[in-house]
Amino acid sequence: MGLEGNKKDISLFRSEEMTLAQLFLQSEAAYACVSALGELGLVQFKDLNPDVNAFQRKFVNEVRRCDEMERKLRFLQKEIIKADIQIGTFHESPVAPHPREMIDLEAQFEQLENEMKDSNVNFEAMKKGLLELNELKHILRNTQVFFEEHEGRTDDLANLLDDQQEQAGSQLGFVSGVIDRERVPSFERLLWRACRGNVFFKQAEIDTPMEDPVTGFFIHKCVFIVFFQGEQLKTRVKKICDGFRATMYPCPDTIQERREMAVGVMTRIEDLQTVLNETEEHRRRLLCTVAKSINNWFIKVRKIKAIYHTMNMFNLDVTHKCLIAECWCPVSDLDQIQDALKRGTEESGASVPSILNRMKTKEDPPTFNRNNKYTEGFQNLIDAYGVATYQEVNPALFTVITFPFLFAVMFGDCGHGLLMFLFAFWMVRNEKKLAITKPGGEIFESVFSGRYIVLLMGAFAMYTGLIYNDCFSKSFNIFGSAWRISSNHTFNEQYPMLVPGYKDYYRGIPYYFGIDPIWQLAENKISFTNSMKMKMSVILGVSHMLFGICLSCANHRHFRQPINIYTLFIPQVLFLLSIFGYLIFLIFYKWIFFNSNSKNSPSLLIVLIDMFLKITSPTADENKLFDAQPVIEKMCAILAVICIPWMLLTKPLYLLFQRHRIRRQVCIFHCFIF
Repeated sequence: MGLEGNKKDISLFRSEEMTLAQLFLQSEAAYACVSALGELGLVQFKDLNPDVNAFQRKFVNEVRRCDEMERKLRFLQKEIIKADIQIGTFHESPVAPHPREMIDLEAQFEQLENEMKDSNVNFEAMKKGLLELNELKHILRNTQVFFEEHEGRTDDLANLLDDQQEQAGSQLGFVSGVIDRERVPSFERLLWRACRGNVFFKQAEIDTPMEDPVTGFFIHKCVFIVFFQGEQLKTRVKKICDGFRATMYPCPDTIQERREMAVGVMTRIEDLQTVLNETEEHRRRLLCTVAKSINNWFIKVRKIKAIYHTMNMFNLDVTHKCLIAECWCPVSDLDQIQDALKRGTEESGASVPSILNRMKTKEDPPTFNRNNKYTEGFQNLIDAYGVATYQEVNPALFTVITFPFLFAVMFGDCGHGLLMFLFAFWMVRNEKKLAITKPGGEIFESVFSGRYIVLLMGAFAMYTGLIYNDCFSKSFNIFGSAWRISSNHTFNEQYPMLVPGYKDYYRGIPYYFGIDPIWQLAENKISFTNSMKMKMSVILGVSHMLFGICLSCANHRHFRQPINIYTLFIPQVLFLLSIFGYLIFLIFYKWIFFNSNSKNSPSLLIVLIDMFLKITSPTADENKLFDAQPVIEKMCAILAVICIPWMLLTKPLYLLFQRHRIRRQVCIFHCFIF
């Protein structure tokens, strides 16, 4: 299957032979050795400190430092995504950096985080200042209209001023500001009620929406001005403005002052916009530089964290100069593991070599199935339902063909199968590029991991689609029809019941490949196709079940458990063959010896049901296919009934007998001693 060596080809049929090994690593060489073993990916370490709290282990501080670096990288990644900058891709996974490089990475990430935070604070402050200047600009522009109405003495304002003139020493004041457009109706209503109608309110909508510097959302706002009389109303109006989160701005009384302020505001807006653009450009350049390396940084930090997390599972010797580890590793890869340890020791500059000793244990080793990029998807599919125990037969070897074929039997459309095949072929052809970019997120990543499964599913679906003569739910008419098409009928019309052998229509020759397209127009199309597909599904399904039971026999022989062969395998095979095996025999028998001209063709479903319900009664003539049928059915029914207690009781009784015999031998031995 594309694996190295003949020994490793066999490992796909059965999981790899594993051994427990003990490692003695010098403290200065432990990091480099674990890094080399991690790149190899053939070792599973055991936790030798299961009772020690995670916060009390030796390298907990290093793990925390890695967590902090990951937090800083996630912050930078969030800023990059917010700025809509494409993150750079990598073609090769970087190796874990040396522990001394960890300090440089920490300092670099700290500097980038502080620079980005300062940039964000300054940028947000400038955007807030620009927002306030824009709001003030609109206030000066719109209040000019309000004051012109004041000078023109509008009706409402004239009444208010007439009332003012009646009170000596009173002066008309005003408050101007900006408020959200959605709050204007309730704001105006509360002003009217709280001030008892002694205010004059004017508002105008700002045409362009304003960007909130904190959230980044655009908000529609309105400029307002409230005229009132007296300090008491002034205090009440300001409290209402604060309650509705309205922003109040000072507005001069005279036209000349308003014009001078407007000119100053426009100048400040232009200057601030220039500074804002330069800050945004600097910030974007910084994020573009970070985006090119952030994926590599993530991998480096996670590898460092994984190394220290693994080293936390080791034990220290008495002198605290050596780390002791235990791990499971494949027997066939011990030489590669030794080379990795040697390479790690040389890189660290340690003088004492690392030692690997094989250990004998009664623990159950983990299951390790060696896969390549083609078989990995099928292995993940099997492991999703359950991982096989150590040295059991690996079903993934057979799933490589059976799964896509059984899918195609159910799917059976060459048009949709072609689309699946082309899509999977595109993923396979560009797998190196797609493995780096992963353009479709998690959904695409799950489909991409099973690209070879989809490729075979599409190929088999095209084959079964041609067998079913089905392409996008339409039939091909390549070879013509094996039926006579009279001048009164065309392929666009509904045909009557088609019966093979009917002389007016059937020519007596089979169709060359697949199903005759004329069946798409027949009234009995559904009964014909359902019968054919149902029988074919029964044959394939029972064959698949029988094959799986036969694989269990290979496991029983490998683990030297003959009792399972006699108490489980044999009755399971007999039970399956006595019922469904006999049904498959009837299907083939009916296909061979019965045709459309045969009268009283029995229903196989009724025959199978009567085999158990009428076991003591003679077989009815309408359900009889051959002379020896009654005898064979009674034998199959009796054998199926016998297999049920055989499967359920024989092994428990045998184990109970074995336990009593051992207990009796122990009692005899004790009596002999005393």
